[in-house]
Amino acid sequence: MAKSRVAFGPFVLNPATGTLLRQGLPVPIGYRGLLLLSALLDRPGEVVTKSSLMDAAWPGTAVEESNLSVQIASLRKLFGPSAGGTDWIATVSRIGYRFVGDVRILEGTPEPEARPEPGPSIAVLPFANLSEDPGQQYFAAGLAEDVITRLARLRWLFVAARTSSFTYGSKPVSVRQVGRDLGVRYVLDGSVRRSGQRLRIGAELSEAETGMQVWADRYDVELVDFLALQDEIAGSVIAAIEPRLYAVEHERFRARTPDTLDAWGFVMQAMPHIYTWLRADEIEQAETLLRQALDLDPDYSRANSLLAWSLAARVQIGCADVAPTLATAALRAQQAIRRDPDDPWTHFAAGYVHMVARRTEEAVAELSEAIELNPSLAFAHTILGCAYGYAGMAADGLHHCSLATKLSPRAYFHPATLAVAGLCHLMAGRFDEAVEFERRAVDLRPDFGVAWRTLAAAAGLAGDLDLARRALSEALRFHPTLCARWVDESHGIVREKDRARYIEGLRAAGLA
Repeated sequence: MAKSRVAFGPFVLNPATGTLLRQGLPVPIGYRGLLLLSALLDRPGEVVTKSSLMDAAWPGTAVEESNLSVQIASLRKLFGPSAGGTDWIATVSRIGYRFVGDVRILEGTPEPEARPEPGPSIAVLPFANLSEDPGQQYFAAGLAEDVITRLARLRWLFVAARTSSFTYGSKPVSVRQVGRDLGVRYVLDGSVRRSGQRLRIGAELSEAETGMQVWADRYDVELVDFLALQDEIAGSVIAAIEPRLYAVEHERFRARTPDTLDAWGFVMQAMPHIYTWLRADEIEQAETLLRQALDLDPDYSRANSLLAWSLAARVQIGCADVAPTLATAALRAQQAIRRDPDDPWTHFAAGYVHMVARRTEEAVAELSEAIELNPSLAFAHTILGCAYGYAGMAADGLHHCSLATKLSPRAYFHPATLAVAGLCHLMAGRFDEAVEFERRAVDLRPDFGVAWRTLAAAAGLAGDLDLARRALSEALRFHPTLCARWVDESHGIVREKDRARYIEGLRAAGLA
């Protein structure tokens, strides 16, 4: 791999640090893509054979040629067209590829004072092996590599390449230094200690500029299946980190005036309202911020997908005309998918819109795609559980609620997971269990109108009329137009017999 920094168009590749910048800000590029780009830029204007590129990106490994095609397609999508409207990378039929853009070699190192504020970006340091057995280092290194791989799936987040972050090895280093060296905003490090057949894994996330810790957790597990355990822990770490990063990014932008925010800043301002979405004022605040983001970038996929989400949420809480609102939401969701089909949030939002519109098959397909793209997106499991619950498939719904809780047990959306589990129990005819889950949901979020609504129905069917009346009173406070006709025509429950039972419970609670 070349060592000099290379510039083309608005991009600068620094092979030494494994970073790609666009107009000074980090761009999320995978490790294989980085190796392929470096190989092409080593020989600009020349044809580089497919076998040479595969040797560069997968050294010593036999892989299908289709893997190369996928990576080249991802690079083209990442770069967009050149100033002349053509691709930066040209295909030479049956032979290989050629980098066709103007390339400039940049000598020296950039001046520190000219460096802009890093965008949303992270470096994962090698986990420290605290075990007495030095042979356990392979587990610590493997865990950090797995976390890097999973974080790289978050398309909004730049992840420093393993070749960069692992250069620190076991040497003590401050997170501020890592931030300066690699141009990242956050640093994740951790430790692994083995004692007999138990492992204790610690992980913490710090803000590089200040050195302040913003998240930390500890996992105590039995060492039964090494590979499965490594995968499970990495998934849990990512599931915890992603919402926490959104929260920290929100705080970063919260005090800024609108004229200092870019589209990403407005989206980060909106994210907390998305996580606590089922209230009219939260939806309104989210939509105001998302429309400001779209004023700056009308085709911004994340903003369009979240706006689709908020419009569908209006229907779910009973404060919108169903048909026109869901039609607009569906258009926004599809616009987001067309712009960025590899962002799990675009499919996540589309799945939610389909669910609210009672299109179960489409909802399951989109939500499953979101989970395929980001297996640690715990919130997607919650909504997929709801889609199954609405369709009367209670066991499938409860399975995904369990996965959401396992991935992220202390998440912002945990009350929603409890409420969905309650709905699934109601669909299965287990009314006492439904009451228990819905009560736990409203205990955590007393303003959760949808949970109050299902609690009223479940308590009515369970025969606890005092609780049912109180829950209905709370539900009507958040959904004043709630009536049997609304449930029959607008609720997401798919089967007529299930809607009839839900209405029966509400009428037992006193619904007119």
